[in-house]
Amino acid sequence: MAEENVQGSTIVIAGASSGFGRGAAVRLGELGANVVVAARRGEVLDEVVGEITGKGGSAIAVTTDVSDPRAVSHLAAAALEHFGAIDVWVNNVGVGTVGYFWDIPVEDHARIVDVNLKGLIYGAHAALRVFRAQGRGTLVNVGSVDSEVPLALQNTYAATKAAVRSLGHSLTEELRMSGDDAIRVGTILPWAVDTPWWTHAANYTGHEPRMAAMDDPQIVVDAIVAACTDPKLDQPVGYKAKAASASHTVMPGITERFSAAVVKSETEKGAPVKAHSGAIHDPNPDSTGVSGGIRERMVAEDAR
Repeated sequence: MAEENVQGSTIVIAGASSGFGRGAAVRLGELGANVVVAARRGEVLDEVVGEITGKGGSAIAVTTDVSDPRAVSHLAAAALEHFGAIDVWVNNVGVGTVGYFWDIPVEDHARIVDVNLKGLIYGAHAALRVFRAQGRGTLVNVGSVDSEVPLALQNTYAATKAAVRSLGHSLTEELRMSGDDAIRVGTILPWAVDTPWWTHAANYTGHEPRMAAMDDPQIVVDAIVAACTDPKLDQPVGYKAKAASASHTVMPGITERFSAAVVKSETEKGAPVKAHSGAIHDPNPDSTGVSGGIRERMVAEDAR
């Protein structure tokens, strides 16, 4: 993507305190975009802003819990007040639980829905109202391979990510019907990625979470950056996500059973850990990088 494509654009990124949200924010700042970073951890957002401005970029931080519609409205208002317009809104929201559905407390299931689905809806609603008033804009939603292939032990997370993909399709048709041809919607569909998501997830498996053949977060960072100017209705990221999508289209039952077997096998290799709710209710001050260090831990676990 040429630098001039985003230079001077204002891009809101929810979930920018770690993982590929942080990586995309920094990269877009390097490319000359005005970046509005949002997440619950305000002090970490200040670090992200410092990293962007230290490289000559332009950025502001807006502490936001996306499960609060008033906070999301404030995020949109702050971006407009500071930069005058919003060109791209990246809905990079996602917290998770791992474990058998019945072992996960119902309040944890509810929190996943509040953040991953309601939070994304609030962001999409705020963004599209701005875009329709402007007559242009790009909405980038971050889904998952779970959006197409529901994974065992990621039950409610997978359900919310399936909803993200469905919403993107519905919005695309509604924008076409309303004649808003200059507003585009894209959905990013990564494979399992080595980010702090795994550390922040609630965990009721009895083992540290892990997954086979994790991708490096950089390929998802690159996909998000590219989607800011060239969004795709569905964009599987990397050959593993593309293969999973293709396999599920042709052989859904076999693909789901095979995926479940892989998840079960990988989970049982993880080091023992007590059940916990992770950072889904209250933010974790640690794990603020783009990478989560999960692959290194897996190497150590496999060497036991």
